[in-house]
This record gives sequence, C-alpha cells and structure tokens, in this order.
Amino acid sequence: MNDHNIDDLFHRSGESRPVDPALLDRISQSMAASMQPVQPIAPPWIQAAIVLLLAATVAVVSAAALGLDGFHKLDTGEMSVIFPALIAFSWLAALLSASAMAPGSRRWINPALFLPLAIAGWIAVDVLLFHDYQLDFFVPQGIPCLRAGTIVAIPAGIASWLILRRGFAVHPAAAGLAAGTLAGLAGVIMLELHCPNQNAMHIMVWHTAVIPVAALAAAATANFSPRRALPNRHA
Repeated sequence: MNDHNIDDLFHRSGESRPVDPALLDRISQSMAASMQPVQPIAPPWIQAAIVLLLAATVAVVSAAALGLDGFHKLDTGEMSVIFPALIAFSWLAALLSASAMAPGSRRWINPALFLPLAIAGWIAVDVLLFHDYQLDFFVPQGIPCLRAGTIVAIPAGIASWLILRRGFAVHPAAAGLAAGTLAGLAGVIMLELHCPNQNAMHIMVWHTAVIPVAALAAAATANFSPRRALPNRHA
C-alpha cells in the first residue's frame, strides 16, 4: 500500500452518507428523556464564603455552649492575632475545598501541601504569643481538648459537605483533605474561644492536633466513599 492508496482510503471514509431520519428521531428522544434541568453551581469563591461562614458558626455556637473561658482570658493583642490568623487559614482552606469540587477550577496549591503549611503557620502564631512551656498535667488536660475539638470538627465538616456535594471531586482524597482541614480549623477556633489553658505546649500539641486528625479522617472517608456520576450542568 502506497501513499496514494492511503489518501484514497481516507477520502472514501470521509464521504457523507444519508442518515435515516427515524434513527435520528429515536436518538433525540432517548437523550431528551434522560436530561433534567439543574441549577448552576455558584462560583468557588461564593461556595467558599458559605462554607467558611458555616464552619465559623459551628465553632462559635459550640464555644458559647461550652463556655467562653478562653476568650475572656485572652488580651486584646492576642485576640487581634489569633482570630484573624485562624480566619485567614480557614478562608484559604474553604477556597481550596470549593475548587477541589469544581472540575477544571484552578487550584493554587495542593491540599496535601496546604495542610502542613496551615499547621506550621498556626504553630508560629502560638510561638509568638505563648511562652509557658511547663508540662504539668500535659496529657490529662490535653486529651479533653483534642476530643472536644474533633467532635466540633464533625458537624463543621458535615455542613461543608452539604454545600459542596453538588460538585464533583476528580480527586476525592484531596477534596476530603481540604474540607477536613477547614473542619479542623473550626475545631481550633472553638478551642481558642473555650479553653482557658494558655500553656504553649498545650496549644501547639493538643489544639493543633485537631487539624490533621480532622483532615486525614475526611480524606479517608472521601477516598472510600462511593463516587457518583458527574451531573449534567448544561441541561
């Protein structure tokens, strides 16, 4: 077979042939029967704002229910650093969560890299503000905070999922990691409002531990959950 034969073969294969109108009719009807109108998903930044508001609400309401002892013990300078930092980390985690659920959205950082950066940033804030490194009653006082922060992270994560679930995670574990990081930060916000213990090691270990615990649990849950089909956005 030479070049001329190949060109002729391609030419003949491109020849148009009439299609039975009845066949086109059946195809159109079968497609129309399976298509349903859907509401377009909001842009990632709007979803991020909603999930951040929900996570912060869960944190504040939980802290108010448990008591705002930590808030009352912080001075103005500490509050002006702690809460803006936590809100900033939470906003970035919310943006990352929303982007992970929108195929084709630009992700400014991998969630697996953002998690340690958020942890390191929060620890840096602790080092700057708290200087008591005594280890008296370290574990007995720490475990209740870890437990309380993790418990609060659960409803914060569920609230985020209810908003983001209309999207589709191309990488479920990464999406879960981002959403879990946000939920963990909600747990830390609650602890800073509730816990009066200002020992540096207590905050750096037990409060901070809520973030990776929630993030890894959410990543594992997302990775092993059944995946649903990508919904039709153009119906």
